[in-house]
Amino acid sequence: MIFDKYQPRVAYFCMEYGLNEELPIYAGGLGILAGDILKSAHDLHLPMVGIGILWQEGYTSQFINEHGWPYDRPASYAPELLQDTGVTVHVTIRGDEVPVRIWKVDSFQNAPLYLLDTAVPGSSYDWVTRRLYGGTSHDRIAQEIVLGIGGVRALEALGHTPDVYHFNEGHAVLAGIELIRRKKAMGMTFREALEATRREVVFTTHTPVMAGNEEHDLELLEYMGAFNGLSWEEMEQIGGDPFNMTVAGLRLAHMANGVSKLHGITARAMWSDKEDRAPIVSITNGVHVNTWMHPEIRRAYEANRSLWEPHMEAKQELLNAIAKRTGVRLNPKALLIGFARRAALYKRPGLIFQRMDIIGPLLESGRIQLVFSGKAHPQDEAAKRQVSKIAEITKQFPQSVVFLENYDMALGRLLTAGCDVWLNNPQRPLEASGTSGIKAALNGCLNLSVLDGWWVEACQHGVNGWQFGGGYEGPSQTKYDSASLYEVLLEDVIPTYYEHPERWRKMMVESIKSTYYRFSAQRMLIEYYNIMYQPSRTAKLLAEEIDHILATSLR
Repeated sequence: MIFDKYQPRVAYFCMEYGLNEELPIYAGGLGILAGDILKSAHDLHLPMVGIGILWQEGYTSQFINEHGWPYDRPASYAPELLQDTGVTVHVTIRGDEVPVRIWKVDSFQNAPLYLLDTAVPGSSYDWVTRRLYGGTSHDRIAQEIVLGIGGVRALEALGHTPDVYHFNEGHAVLAGIELIRRKKAMGMTFREALEATRREVVFTTHTPVMAGNEEHDLELLEYMGAFNGLSWEEMEQIGGDPFNMTVAGLRLAHMANGVSKLHGITARAMWSDKEDRAPIVSITNGVHVNTWMHPEIRRAYEANRSLWEPHMEAKQELLNAIAKRTGVRLNPKALLIGFARRAALYKRPGLIFQRMDIIGPLLESGRIQLVFSGKAHPQDEAAKRQVSKIAEITKQFPQSVVFLENYDMALGRLLTAGCDVWLNNPQRPLEASGTSGIKAALNGCLNLSVLDGWWVEACQHGVNGWQFGGGYEGPSQTKYDSASLYEVLLEDVIPTYYEHPERWRKMMVESIKSTYYRFSAQRMLIEYYNIMYQPSRTAKLLAEEIDHILATSLR
């Protein structure tokens, strides 16, 4: 553990947090990352607090109906998980003064997390914090006013004086608008206030798809109250017209980061034409080891004992859960391949079914077994069709393909510890990081993945897992990747599992060894403190040096 002497006080802003399945205010990897960061800050005794939103209905609980189509229900949590701080702040939405109550969560061995809530008795604005990522652009802007502007005001009301404001994705950039407004109120010009705010702000970008970076019309932002005292021209200088939340984050920060080396390269190329943007370095994501590593597997690894027995224990736990949920009893001796993540088109969950003449006999014979899980955004019909198609395939192969409903953190722990192989086949380079694969590798579950996200840095083909697809990008990528997947599966993965068990077990050890610290959230947070959170002059010089090095790497 190496830190510079100075450890600045950090306020970490994120729209969602995945601390535990009992508090379902997360949708996917963005929130799980935020939760793992707060847990690591607690472990390392670092001065950090989190700012988020208390979603009354959580994200969604998602199940499959009798017609094979996903449907959604509100999620729920126990009120005892929350501590009422007794503090209320106010924001302005559509000209109305809206009260925002502040709750505290620190019961999951995490740095303090403050959650903002508009469901205040007597207020007509309870709809703002009803459901994560639900509603229209009006709803989203109102939520971002609460998170950003309300978040800065909450910190002040709670007595926190951060040195650094870390915006995890563009949802939080209105916090920068509030910081500028305050400085202007003290007599600074807009340019002076912007430069002073940049010295306090860092920004993490996650979305390598241009269309996925949120934009809003300036007219709508002004109507909703997001201008917060700034002029049209000042807002346009920050985020453009239309106002791009990622561009705003890059212009409000003195340093930004991508979440893997490849993603850093992708992000620099995406935003290369934007003037006054922060330099973008790469700090690869990591996961919280205590949360995601099966305790028996960890004990065996740290004691240099065989991993096979605790792996089979974890596998049986998963198979028991599958039987309880679906009635299907899978064979513990057969190769079990897992695919579980947020449902999105670019993740291509159906890639392995491209050639049923190849994969069908393997499933019919029980040579391989497939377990899928995933949750689509309630408004994403294309992603729901993906889920529905997988559910339909389970009917063709009822004893070898299963789909587990309502994917959450608890199910994620079971799957990443209990599967033999973790399949990952996003359309490169659209997987910014891919932390589910890190969690699997941490448990000795061998990755079978295209070279995207974190796996570019970790993969040692045939040593700690396998790659397929060769990093090819282009219109024929799906056809090429599926052919390569079958080749590696048939020639490497299946023969190693059934015919060379000792080699498989050595690969499990290498999988953990190559992940245990290098892709841990502790390592990630140490890099944040040593690189991102330093005084801006030092940080800018360091960022420029790192930016130059990374720009020439991984080509």
